[in-house]
Amino acid sequence: MTPVSTRVLKCDPSAVHFHTNIDKPEVTCPETLSALKIASHHLVNLSEPVAFPTETVYGLGAVALSTPASTRIFTTKGRPADNPLIVHVSSHAMLDSLLPEGYVLSKAYQALIRHFWPGALTLLFPRDPAIIPTIITAGHPSVAIRMPSHPVARALIAVANVPLAAPSANSSGKPSPTRAEHVLQDLDGKISVILDGGACEVGLESTVVDGLHADGKLRVLRPGGITVENIRRVLEKEMHDPNEIPDVLVHRRDYADEGLELAPTTPGMKYRHYAPSVPLILLMTTSPPPDDETTISISQLFDSLRTTQSLKVGILAPTDSALWDVLPSHGFKWHRYPLGPTAEPAVSAHHLFNGLITLEREGVNLMLIEEVKEDREGLAVMNRVRKAAGDIRWIADK
Repeated sequence: MTPVSTRVLKCDPSAVHFHTNIDKPEVTCPETLSALKIASHHLVNLSEPVAFPTETVYGLGAVALSTPASTRIFTTKGRPADNPLIVHVSSHAMLDSLLPEGYVLSKAYQALIRHFWPGALTLLFPRDPAIIPTIITAGHPSVAIRMPSHPVARALIAVANVPLAAPSANSSGKPSPTRAEHVLQDLDGKISVILDGGACEVGLESTVVDGLHADGKLRVLRPGGITVENIRRVLEKEMHDPNEIPDVLVHRRDYADEGLELAPTTPGMKYRHYAPSVPLILLMTTSPPPDDETTISISQLFDSLRTTQSLKVGILAPTDSALWDVLPSHGFKWHRYPLGPTAEPAVSAHHLFNGLITLEREGVNLMLIEEVKEDREGLAVMNRVRKAAGDIRWIADK
């Protein structure tokens, strides 16, 4: 790939306004409007990928209806071709333009779209092969679609007037970027334009839901910015007949599907993801270990890590974790990154990827991360951490 000059263009999210029943945004900042038009030119006229902010993570977007344009996403990221992409739309009319003729949204989908779009929820829809290229779905008959709530993301799609396929804007396998500087650090010289809309609010990718099965159940293929608890709450509120409320199942927690893992219909399921360039060890400090796993004490863990030279270790843990009080000084130089209170997993979700990237930038030799409870946003946090960690240690005490 020939190196290019990468420009970072500032965008002010507060200058972008979507008014009710109007699909085109009002942009009150000339600099932001200019940046959106430049990015749109690269997307539509040059078929180049562009990095842009969303409420979840920064995305690397290309025109979803063009195979050559979408191919550039895979080559830029080094992404395997069997890893599908999520299509991003700016309006309900744009969604309708992508769906097969005659397709009717289920009552469950209608409720979820009403409450969570625009937002961090991706839904699987039937794919119209005459509209959605095979490369987007890795050959599957379904396509993943969402409407982002970040004003800059939605405005870019609207200004370009095309749906954008967009995975996270990073080299495949690395932690997802939540700031423009993260994208620049990774993809400088590989893409021409990065829109800088500030730090991402959620900090983890979207929740992906498959509601296309004949049994009517909703399957959460990837937990993310919209919690399972909130999905259930909305369904119970909106669907007044208890017999019509679908079960909500979480992949790997409530059911297994080996075929889906081998040929996933959505990103983040098959390959190792989110991993820093140094070893990451997950510390299970509260969950009971499986029968075939042995536990060690925290002091035994530290003894096993010691070397003849001082080791630079990054540690990510809840702010109120007991780990902070037992870190030994001898043989270690600690780089601390608190993830927020145990009772607020949304804060941990917001900080996770920035923590991994920050500690990597500080030059640590190794990272430790403590588990968080797998409820609410903690389910998505642990989904990412398990994929990023190269090792898991079960701690008997702290």
